[in-house]
This record gives sequence, C-alpha cells and structure tokens, in this order.
Amino acid sequence: MKKIRNFCIIAHIDHGKSTLADRLLGFTNTVTERESKAQLLDNMDLERERGITIKSRAIQMNYTFKGEDYTLNLIDTPGHVDFSYEVSRSIAACEGALLIVDAAQSIQAQTISNLYLALENNLEIIPVLNKIDLPSASPEEVSDDIIDLLGCDLEEIIHASGKTGFGVENILEAIIKKIPHPKGDKDAPLQALIFDSVYNTFRGIETYFKVVNGEIKKGQKVKFLSTDKEYFADEVGTLHLTQTPKKVVSTGDVGYLITGIKDAREVKVGDTITDVLNPTTEKIDGFEDVKPMVFAGIYPVDTEDFEELRNSMEKLQLNDASLVWQPESSAALGFGFRCGFLGMLHMEIIQERLEREFGMTVITTVPNVSYHAFTRKQPDIAILVNNPSDLPDPSGLERVEEPFIKASIITKSDFVGQVMGLCIEKRGLITNQTYLTTERVELTFDMPLAEIVFDFYDRLKTVSKGYASFDYSPIGMRSSKLVKLDILLNGNSVDALSALIHAENAQYIGRKMCEKLRQLIPRQQFDIPIQAAIGAKIIARETIKALRKDVTAKCYGGDISRKRKLLEKQKKGKKRMRLVGNVEIPQKAFMAVLKLND
Repeated sequence: MKKIRNFCIIAHIDHGKSTLADRLLGFTNTVTERESKAQLLDNMDLERERGITIKSRAIQMNYTFKGEDYTLNLIDTPGHVDFSYEVSRSIAACEGALLIVDAAQSIQAQTISNLYLALENNLEIIPVLNKIDLPSASPEEVSDDIIDLLGCDLEEIIHASGKTGFGVENILEAIIKKIPHPKGDKDAPLQALIFDSVYNTFRGIETYFKVVNGEIKKGQKVKFLSTDKEYFADEVGTLHLTQTPKKVVSTGDVGYLITGIKDAREVKVGDTITDVLNPTTEKIDGFEDVKPMVFAGIYPVDTEDFEELRNSMEKLQLNDASLVWQPESSAALGFGFRCGFLGMLHMEIIQERLEREFGMTVITTVPNVSYHAFTRKQPDIAILVNNPSDLPDPSGLERVEEPFIKASIITKSDFVGQVMGLCIEKRGLITNQTYLTTERVELTFDMPLAEIVFDFYDRLKTVSKGYASFDYSPIGMRSSKLVKLDILLNGNSVDALSALIHAENAQYIGRKMCEKLRQLIPRQQFDIPIQAAIGAKIIARETIKALRKDVTAKCYGGDISRKRKLLEKQKKGKKRMRLVGNVEIPQKAFMAVLKLND
C-alpha cells in the first residue's frame, strides 16, 4: 500500500490536462508508441471532435523510482464548469492532485473552483506550469499568480510542457515524494467506494471502485449497501489502457468489478461495496447529491420509442451520474422525460450521446430553470415549478422566487466595461471587483440563473474576444417579478414553447420569438398566426403567409366578378383548412429561443 499513489489532474478547460496525461503514460511505458495517440484517455468520438474531456477516466501506471516499483493511479478530469460533478467524484478517489495552469493564459475561473474542491477534500496539491514552450508564455508572471493563490514557494512550481514532454520526470518525482499513500486497514472488513460505472452490452454493468479497507477477490460474494443486493464478483481487476483481470484488488487500489448486473437502477455512484460473510457496518460518505441547474424536456420523435428512450436514459445515467430525469407528458409532443442538466453544454452533450450511442432521435424543448411559487392561500409552502405549465393561476399568486448564482468572471482589464454591460443587461448586480494583476480583473456578480442559461457564455466570449473565463455557484432563491409567456400557433397554445420570463423583458422576448418562429416554421396552405401572450393579453404577433395557387390564371379577360368569385372560393377553402390544419414545428424552432440575438 505504501507504494500506491492515487492522484487526479485538475485545471481550467484547455490548459493541457489530457496532453500532459498522454506524456505521463508514454514516459511510464504504460502505452507503447504504436498505441499512443493524442487525447488517449478521451475515448468518446465526441470528446475527440470537440477537443474537450467530458468523462473522467482512470488508468494505472507502473513506475520505478530509485530502484523501487510504484503503482500510480491517474484520473484525468474535465475542465468545463458543466462537468464539475465528474471532478468532485474523481477527487473523492484520490489523495493528491496536479493543479495545471497554462503559462500563457494564467489562472482562470475554473482553476480556482477546482482548487477549492480539492482543498475541501484535503488533497495534496502539486502546482504545474504547463505550455512553457509557447512563444506567448510568461512563466514569471504566472508563477507569481500561483504563489498568491496557493501560498507555495517558487521552487515547488514544476515547469512542464505537455507537447514536448519537458518536466514529466519532475512531475512523477513530486507525485511519489509529496502525495501521501492511501490509508486503510488490509485486515478490516471490505469497504470500497463506487466512483463510476459504465454499461457493457455483453457483460452487464462494469463498476469502478476504490478500496478503502480490506480487499476484494475474484469469486467473492459482495453486497451493495444502498440497495442491499448481493452478487458474485465474476471478475475484478485494475484499469490499465485495457482492463487487466486480477485475483485480488487490495486496500488503496482503484479497480473494476463485473458481476453481470443488467438493471441500471441497481448501481449507484457513491455506494459502498462490502463482503457478505464479513460485512462492514459503516457506509463510506458518498458524494453530495447533484443539483441540476437547467431543465428541459426530451421527447422521442416517434411516440412508440418512449420505452426505448427510457432504457437509453437509464444506461446513460450509469455513465453520467449528474443527469437526473423523470417522466412527463406534453400536449404538443406526447410522452417524454423532464431532464435536469448542469448547464447548456451538458444538455447538448447528452442529446448528442443519445443519438450516437443509442440511435435515439429526440426533440429537446426550450431549457429553463426551476422556480418556487407561493400562493396567497399558503404563503409559506413553496410549489416547485420545473415547467411553466406548473405555475399556479396568476390571480392567486403571492410571489415567485428564482435561483440566483454567484458568477465569477476573470478577464483582461481592457474588457471590464463590456463584461459589466453584458452582466447588467442580464440583471446582474456587481458585488466585488478585484485586480489580480494590473492586466487581469476578477468580477463577481449576483445573477439570476435563468439569464445565463441561454446565450450568456457565447456572448461573454464575444465581448471579451475570448479572454474571459466564467465560473458559477448557486446562492439560493430570491423573489422576482416573473410572468408566464405563452406562444400561440394558429390560436392553440404550444406548451413546449412556454417560458417564465422577467416582466421587463417579456415584451421584447415575445416579439423576438414570434419573428424567429415566422422564419423557421415552414409555410402551409393556410395563414398561420403566431402570437405571444401573457395571460389573455396578446403582446406580439406575426403571420406566416399561406402558399397560394394562382386561381385567376385561367380567367383571360371578362368581367372582374368572375375573378372575384374564384378568389372568394379559394378564401373559403383556406379558412376551412385553417380550422382543421395542423402545424408541424421543426426541432430548430424549439431551440431558436436560445439564439434570439443572432
């Protein structure tokens, strides 16, 4: 156990975590030259295409230092704020962390956020200054920033380059010398923490765990404490580039377990595995429950695929514990699921994964956040409003509260005005402004979560020319003046396009949505009125003109009444069509609301 080191790599998005992990694997000969490729641990097509890490991935390396053999368990983590739950789970399975900072970009918002997460779990932090081979790198300035943040000495900061492999040996030496070995009792009853799981079509569910006490053997009968179900350990082993079966996985090590479980609901991330014959009485503290930020409906295009979509969601939830969902129905779209996501990128990724990994074509409704409504009859009881249609009747409404967040934005001092302008437009209140250096400023705002859900991140990157970094954390509910905006198509309300919006913005957003939908909904044989309404009051209207046949073409001359007669006949037909006509709404119309400023 004294020769084991468990560590993860944490950093802001695009600071070179995956590239540095590739170098560590190459240097320790964990992968051969033939097997190695860029972003080796990112095994999803989606990760490779976008160049981001979505899933944490554990891998074991063997390294000889001063004549002694060490086992190093590395977990590569995502850097985007939407996948911070993956980072928190990885941190729980480690004793130390490499904090990577880009020598050209310096400390960003997510660097600070991930660092605090690691410090809360008492991890040993090793600061690494990456990308020092870049012409734009300024190692002296960035080193000062790291010293201010961590309070470490200049000598403790390791200079490295994931691209060239410079400094990798120093990193491995620091891991062995500084990160403590796992603590645990090999002779105590088995106690292992589940930190991830994945569905395998042929072998059932593969569970990834870290042994805290005792050991787990092949063929042993094990029990999952939260479900109280017992299984045979058909196969246990450690995670190299491929799974390596072992007879026993001992205290402090990270490994995988295959028991042939087919039902996704039986495995919970954060659960404790123990022995049936000699069980432990204590559960390991798992992870805090994930708090979804953004809610959207996911519906199958064909209603017959509902059960298939449910199975796909269960399998996906195994691999992504931050996804939460429950069944719901919509008048416009039939049966589907109300899903909670950690952010807009998370939602986009889930939709892509459903289509790629499970072949499910889905419609996603307009994302929103969850509100608390209070009625005059029961002013102390909060009614949870996940969907605008859940909002009680406005006449009996006392108040509506919406979730607020503390937003931390780090940007260059040149862009402070533009960033402030954007945040104030999004109903933000500035609470703090700190100059980290003469060039870089940290701005802190209290903002409604609903305002950052849509296009905030894209617009922030635009106004700051890509230099601003953004991180947020929830700070509770606050009362706001919100109204329900309904969209009517052909006189019928489309519940999937309804939204709860601040009263000040309702008129503007209603008008924009009508204009956008007019462009996106295909023309029919009859006029389609698109209306935005608050209660019974129509606040905006656009009309999609009918496709018309030139019925007067066969009239050549003669009295005008003959033409009029034909036009009146056409008009009656269009009116009858409009009464029975059905308007098909394309998927891009549901998502149009997100890009109202385009």
